[in-house]
Amino acid sequence: MGVMIEGEDVLLPPTNFSMVERGIYRSGFPKRDSFAFLENLNLRSVIYLCPEAYPEENAEFLKAHEIQLFQFGIDGKKEPFDSVPKDTITVALKILLDVRNHPVLIHCKRGKHRTGCLVGCLRKLMNWCLPSVLEEYQRFAGAKARDTDMKFLEMFDASSLRQCLYSIIYRYQGSAIHNRRLIYTEENLHQKRITSN
Repeated sequence: MGVMIEGEDVLLPPTNFSMVERGIYRSGFPKRDSFAFLENLNLRSVIYLCPEAYPEENAEFLKAHEIQLFQFGIDGKKEPFDSVPKDTITVALKILLDVRNHPVLIHCKRGKHRTGCLVGCLRKLMNWCLPSVLEEYQRFAGAKARDTDMKFLEMFDASSLRQCLYSIIYRYQGSAIHNRRLIYTEENLHQKRITSN
């Protein structure tokens, strides 16, 4: 699969693809020509932020590679006073923070607004300063950056996830930060997981 150029396979990433952190990726909606690229990421999960049903071709790809789909139906709002649903973003963040779901791909239709809001909230949990969070959002949204999304990111209270974060222990293996692992307490391992197929 992929495109052949002078006898070599070229792997095509989905539009707006980028690595957020080790084991966390973001993109626009993956099409068939990017499936070979996604295979190389060895994904365990996909966080899909659109309300539309996942296309059969994509669902079959996920099933064939044993990738779990988490769907959060956030409307692609274009109205000036529509806001991102905080409760939905909070639940999606909990899925994203669970390293048992990594490597994970976050995507919506174009990888700009909904994906940008989820990644921006993650950045706030990572203690990024607000100007850096907004700059990253704007870099991916381009000329279509939405004031309502940026206001949402500004107002998002990362302390709403403190209870989830208190159950996480950082364990460093070796001295390099890239070896960081999140370990969950036994109590959280037995909690019900939210899934959508």
